[in-house]
Amino acid sequence: MISPSPAAGCRFSDSASCLISSREVRHFPLVLQFHLLNTRLPQPLQSHTAKMVYPDTAEGFVIKDQKQWQQFEKQEFKLKPFEDRDIDIAIECCGVCGSDVHTINGGWGDCPLPICVGHEVVGKAIKVGKDVKTIKVGDRVGVGAQIQADLTCNNCKADQENYCPNSVDTYGAPYKDGTISQGGYASHIRAHEYFTFKIPDNIESEIAAPMLCAGLTVYSPLVRLGAGPGKKFAIVGMGGLGHFAVLWAAALGAEVYVLSHSPNKKEDALKMGAKHFIVTNDEGWHKDLAFTFDFILNCADATHKFKLTDYFSTLKVMGRFHNVGFGDHPLPEIMAQDFASNGCYIGASHIGNRPEMLAMFDLASKQNIKSWIKTTPISEEGCKEAVTAVSENTVRYRYVLTDYDKVFGKRD
Repeated sequence: MISPSPAAGCRFSDSASCLISSREVRHFPLVLQFHLLNTRLPQPLQSHTAKMVYPDTAEGFVIKDQKQWQQFEKQEFKLKPFEDRDIDIAIECCGVCGSDVHTINGGWGDCPLPICVGHEVVGKAIKVGKDVKTIKVGDRVGVGAQIQADLTCNNCKADQENYCPNSVDTYGAPYKDGTISQGGYASHIRAHEYFTFKIPDNIESEIAAPMLCAGLTVYSPLVRLGAGPGKKFAIVGMGGLGHFAVLWAAALGAEVYVLSHSPNKKEDALKMGAKHFIVTNDEGWHKDLAFTFDFILNCADATHKFKLTDYFSTLKVMGRFHNVGFGDHPLPEIMAQDFASNGCYIGASHIGNRPEMLAMFDLASKQNIKSWIKTTPISEEGCKEAVTAVSENTVRYRYVLTDYDKVFGKRD
């Protein structure tokens, strides 16, 4: 899942724009803090008074009020100007990410409204710019949580484009011309070639969609931290992110432990490839695991409830507690000396890069790895059903919106 994107709250009128305050963007990643504090955001969506159609606009299910974050309405919105490396995609399906919920319900702060979320997008390329080399019209492609970067800065040149200071998130972020990016609960999306990926033929669209954000978000730290044979790796929280962490880590050859507050997902964890399942609500759960793990990947978004020192104690010397689950609350208060008994580290990461996305799909294709999903047709009610289930943590393990042709028609 992506770091908090600009979400909802800043209202716009026909006659005025507003500047988002530093207080309102305090939960956002640094790159988006910079964008929001330095960009006047125009009214992002078009009204129905001047009807426009693709290629100028798309149509999607939007939220207009964070206080009514489960109430979706179908509405047109403006697409950014088409450029030479852009690709237009007629969307087939879209995964529902925890980021979508944190955005529309205000957990991560305010954003431009109305907003169309969704950044696990699969569909057909229907238009490609003249400089596009990797995608052709008719290809089945996907777009994840990042849709643009400058591709010229030192980070981009080092394959760290997910940390580009001029990055644009797939929804809720301003382009240079002031257009607000809108996501995949929609008929179309316009994406830069570098952030558009061909889907392997043997991976179904609905299976591929959640990999584009949730899958990449955990795959990237796994490979960067060395998950593989001979490594003991613990996953905290087996939800949408965590289930991918189990699948990837097992496929990479690591010995996988799942740390969960309750035992009700043990059977699933073992089917996915975990070798051990630890219930952290049990008294003293951590004592027999002292100095066990090379690293811990925290996929939970309720870390504010954790006693972090218990988790730290299970790490080997110089081990890492790495966060990819971003909740609505600060981390628990900790002291510097809490790291001293084993010299452990705490950190986090932001999605992943293009080479990692390609490698992840290659791994899934070769080892026939499948997302565990539930599907529902896209509609006002379908969107409500999906975001509610994600909010209530009742999904096993990822929701995917489908049947786009029934709502938006054929868009070849």
